This record gives sequence, C-alpha cells and structure tokens, in this order.
Amino acid sequence: MHTIATIATGLVAVLHVYILYLEMFLWDTPKGRKTFGLTKEFSAASKVLAANQGLYNGFLAAGLVWGMWLGSAGASVKIFFLACVVVAGVFGAATSSKKILFVQALPGAIALALVILAEMQA
Repeated sequence: MHTIATIATGLVAVLHVYILYLEMFLWDTPKGRKTFGLTKEFSAASKVLAANQGLYNGFLAAGLVWGMWLGSAGASVKIFFLACVVVAGVFGAATSSKKILFVQALPGAIALALVILAEMQA
C-alpha cells in the first residue's frame, strides 16, 4: 500500500509541476489561453498574477516531494500538503472553474486517502 500511496503522491506532485509550468510560462501563449479558457487581453493583464499562482503550485509539489524523500517519516508532510492540494482544488472549483475539482482536488483526495490508508496499515 505504501508503494501505491507514494506513486499517487508523486503523480500529484508532477501534476502541480505541470500546473506551475502552465501558469508561470505558458499563461500568455495560445496553449495557456486554450488550457484556461482565456482571452488574449485577460491573459496579458493577469500574467503576473498567474505566475504567482504557479509559484504556489510549485511549493505544493516541493512539499509532496519532500514528504516522499523523507520516506515513512514523511507521512505527516504528505498528508499536510495533499490536504492543501484538496483545499486549493475545492476553493478553485468554487471560485473559478468546476473543472478544477476533477483536475486538482480529486487526484489530491485519492492520494490523501491512499497515504492515510497506508499509514493505518503500518
């Protein structure tokens, strides 16, 4: 179970690195505008804010990687950062786009449940 939980946590970390890349570097490009459903004007005007969002997604990924690096001692770290992912996803779905619930919150919740289950079995 630990292996499955670690893989799920790693996938959530990779997802957040990808979100970082989209928000920090592709926001004001055709790919970024298509991904987030933005107009050229809005993406240009909000580019700095999006880069800030991307940085926060990078911190989530870094926290998850840190928790994995700590091995079995990192369960609390993984649980904290996965809970942060879920809260951010739910908030994003409530305030921005329902799609975020499935793209961010659901994978985070699945990984969180797997980590907790793995810890209960230890």
